[in-house]
Amino acid sequence: MDYPTFSKWLNALNIPVNPEQFNAFNTYYDLLVDWNKKMNLTAITERDDVFIKHFYDALSLIQAFPKAATTLLDVGSGAGFPSIPIKIMLQSLNVTIVESSGKRVRFLETLISNLDIDVTLIEQRIEAFKHKETFDIVTARAVASLNTLAELCLPFVKIGGVLLAPKGKGYREELALSQHALSELGAKHVETIEVHYQDYERVILVIKKYTHSPSKYPRNFARIKKNPL
Repeated sequence: MDYPTFSKWLNALNIPVNPEQFNAFNTYYDLLVDWNKKMNLTAITERDDVFIKHFYDALSLIQAFPKAATTLLDVGSGAGFPSIPIKIMLQSLNVTIVESSGKRVRFLETLISNLDIDVTLIEQRIEAFKHKETFDIVTARAVASLNTLAELCLPFVKIGGVLLAPKGKGYREELALSQHALSELGAKHVETIEVHYQDYERVILVIKKYTHSPSKYPRNFARIKKNPL
């Protein structure tokens, strides 16, 4: 993966990338592959695949950002997706990551240090996180089905803010099954943004919050799993 090619992809999203930012993605890739040898961070390790299916995929969310957004919460970030690539491109964005796995937090600490970026990293389950209705944007990638994801994320979205949910081909069924959850949590699906690159297809579900989420949410994950909204 070279700079002109990556730059061309991102230009299609109206996201200009400079050589310094590209070098940061190279550092990210090297650390990801190195740490992946000793712990399970990703099944995708080929360079071009990482740049498309991790970096490009993460950055595609930027096109769905509200114009005045200044804060982002990434729930269960794992190897740093999607928030770390976004932070590389948008240095002024205040990014918080809540991740429950200690091993993955150690990786993220190393990554953040090597990239020299400012990210608030919290080792905790999201159900125990106290900062409700604080963030302009909340997102989570490959964490859960949409109705479960809505309960885990929407309580932390400001009124007027958005949950951005990257999803694959089965998103229509997930969306249909999530209408009660969205209504209960004070939100509504307002837009579906398609992301294409050759044979790679994803969508970003944009879910806007209109009213306060009841204070009892999110419930303990075991209860959510047993009785989803």
